[in-house]
Amino acid sequence: MSISHSSDPEKGIEKDSVGGQTSVHEARIADLHDEVPRGKLRYLWTLVEKLDRFGVEARGIERVQPDERTQSSSLVCFWMWLAANMTISTFSLGTLSASVFELGLRDAVLTILFFNLITSIPASYFSTWGPKLGLRQLTLSRYSFGYFTALIPVILNCIACVGWSVVNSIVGGQTLQAVSTSHQIPIAAAIVVIAIGTIIVSFMGYRVVHAYEKYSWIPVFVIFIIYAGEIGGHVDVGAWGGSGEIEAASVLSYGATVAGFALGWTSLAADYSVSLPEEMSSWRVFWSTYCGMNLPMILVEVLGAVAMHTFDAKPAWGDAYNSIGVGGLLGAPLTGTMHGFGSFLLVLLALSIVANNIPNMYSLSVTFQVLGRYAQAIPRVFIVLAGSAIYIALAIVGATYFEEWLDTLLVILSYWLAIFSTILIEEHLIFRHNDWRNYAPDEYNERSKLPLGIASFLALGFGVMGAVLGMAQTWYVGVIGNKFGIPGIGGDIGFELSFAFTAVTYPGFRYFERKYWGA
Repeated sequence: MSISHSSDPEKGIEKDSVGGQTSVHEARIADLHDEVPRGKLRYLWTLVEKLDRFGVEARGIERVQPDERTQSSSLVCFWMWLAANMTISTFSLGTLSASVFELGLRDAVLTILFFNLITSIPASYFSTWGPKLGLRQLTLSRYSFGYFTALIPVILNCIACVGWSVVNSIVGGQTLQAVSTSHQIPIAAAIVVIAIGTIIVSFMGYRVVHAYEKYSWIPVFVIFIIYAGEIGGHVDVGAWGGSGEIEAASVLSYGATVAGFALGWTSLAADYSVSLPEEMSSWRVFWSTYCGMNLPMILVEVLGAVAMHTFDAKPAWGDAYNSIGVGGLLGAPLTGTMHGFGSFLLVLLALSIVANNIPNMYSLSVTFQVLGRYAQAIPRVFIVLAGSAIYIALAIVGATYFEEWLDTLLVILSYWLAIFSTILIEEHLIFRHNDWRNYAPDEYNERSKLPLGIASFLALGFGVMGAVLGMAQTWYVGVIGNKFGIPGIGGDIGFELSFAFTAVTYPGFRYFERKYWGA
């Protein structure tokens, strides 16, 4: 594939044309009439051209045209999300049910089941948008939020991608530390090891991401089965847990955390289905994504919750958890009976974090470009490198605050992604009449062809109001959230209220926006 460069002397803007075969690397840079000033970074694009010959994806957020689609089976969505969630970060979410929310095992299992089945629906639905329009998820948000208001979810998603990579790397590093208690690897070195694998795959691009995720879940699944066998005979199921308002508050708060994990994929979903054919059945894509997400999320989160109820029978496991964290809880049962082989399995579990971090870093690169044409002029591969450097540094600094960071990140994600999902879905179903012909996917950079963004901005503000009223965090308890459970502690219904406030206000605001400003 060759990339030729020419300049428009009247605009002073570089335009690229692409020759050669595009189906091999899926890396065609479109014939650029989008006024993206790539000429200012000509030396970087020259390097990208060289990397492209080795299979590195050169494409950014440019639309994948129907004749460029190279995937043919909806199962690619199933494998993608199965692998991305079959990791120890999913396991760590299950442990929060006891360590943070003090839920009994049965209550934790029901909460995990119910909230995952409900809150994974938006991401599964958005996954069907990729084949229809060939655009990445945050690029698609411009058709609901408008060019400028879309910058808000773009910035939030960049923060979320980095934040997820931070907490994932910490739990992966803790697990590598648990491999040996006598010669413990420094947490900084462990985090760097995790990051290297992530960089390699996300650097290569879409095709390699899917190839890696298709198979990476297999050894992790087998190890989780072995782990379940090791801890199964030591579980104290116990009673249902608390009762009345206190129990309800804990279930709601933990449910918000579970929702944050499932909803976390809504801002990335379409990124990984853009190479499916335009005529692909939406139901097939939906169910492939839905099952691919829920199977690992439910099973692995439940396994994490179960592991927290083994400490009465196995106090040493509790000591390992208190000493090293989730890595200790994973390591103690495996290394305690299987010794060296158990340590080997633990290393593989630690590396499972790569499968979860890959979509974060890859989507960071295509999200960042939605900030504007100057951001789009930066080649995707260099955004991956910059984002990786940032999260490595943050993970090393924040390694001792894992549980606090994880819980806070998940809950905040549940707030803003409930707002994000509601606006996109209502725009599509109410104002575009569930008809893909009402989109102009090749005009994603044309501000005049996009909504003004006032309706989404106002609805977003009301959604934030709902989150503030309903949240129940250690640093703030909302007026409505305080009505649940113990006064001053409350129960978190922030994501439910952020959804409700947005759903009620957006249609009215959008009606008047279309009436007076069009688009």
